[in-house]
Amino acid sequence: MVSHDFDYYRPKSIQEAITLYQSLKLNGKKPKYYSGGTEIITLGRLNMVYEDAMIDLKEIPEYRLLYSSESRLIIGAGLSLVQIEESDPFPLLSKTVSEIADHTARMKITLGGNICAQIYYREAVLPFLLSDSLLMIAGIDGIKFFPIHEVFHQCLRLNDGAFLIQVSTDQKFIDAPHVSIKRRRQWNTGYPLITVAALKVDNQVRVAISGLCPYPFRAFEMEEWLNNDQLSIEEKINEALKHLPSPILNDMLGSSEYRLFVLKNTLMDILVEFQEGVS
Repeated sequence: MVSHDFDYYRPKSIQEAITLYQSLKLNGKKPKYYSGGTEIITLGRLNMVYEDAMIDLKEIPEYRLLYSSESRLIIGAGLSLVQIEESDPFPLLSKTVSEIADHTARMKITLGGNICAQIYYREAVLPFLLSDSLLMIAGIDGIKFFPIHEVFHQCLRLNDGAFLIQVSTDQKFIDAPHVSIKRRRQWNTGYPLITVAALKVDNQVRVAISGLCPYPFRAFEMEEWLNNDQLSIEEKINEALKHLPSPILNDMLGSSEYRLFVLKNTLMDILVEFQEGVS
């Protein structure tokens, strides 16, 4: 259990949540938006977070929306990873989130909670980075859509009091050929060593990586080399690895050298799968 007391609120609309947050701040509180709550509970037990007011967003209808039209897919940030996995609206996303933690944890972890988490991995964001998705964000200045690459730089950069409501993705990415590979040092669950998600769009491979650095990222500079048809697969990967961001994680799960070794072999598997044709 969390080692400190806090006030708990469940607003039923976006505006109510924003107004409540601002009111609590003005009254000297330290409010925090609450979605799945797994990270708050974990860090709270370790006395690594302290908020005296929790605003649970799950009663907001837009936050739990799942809607598909001919042009776009809308996924509410309040949907659990299991709900996404079972409804399977975006195959690459479903595959990627299905390997986060275990089934019991995924029933509580929400899409928004994973994307906005403090933990390094945040694998749920990878498919959206690859598909140039739009993020619907609510704040004191209203509700706005932002291209993901404008507001996600190592983490989701939100103004104080703002929160992620939905993610909107162009349908052309939904059924594109895709691969998602999670490599662990051992065990079938638990923290990954490396997760690599890839889409093939307009005959070009897009790659996003989690677990290599202290943040997930879209490998734009690497993609240029991975799509260079003048090179062999091994040459493509060797050149791509020269354009990695830093720092590379070096911890009890794996050294930086081992992570790079695993990444190289994972990229090899992905390019071979695309070359052979994947669904």
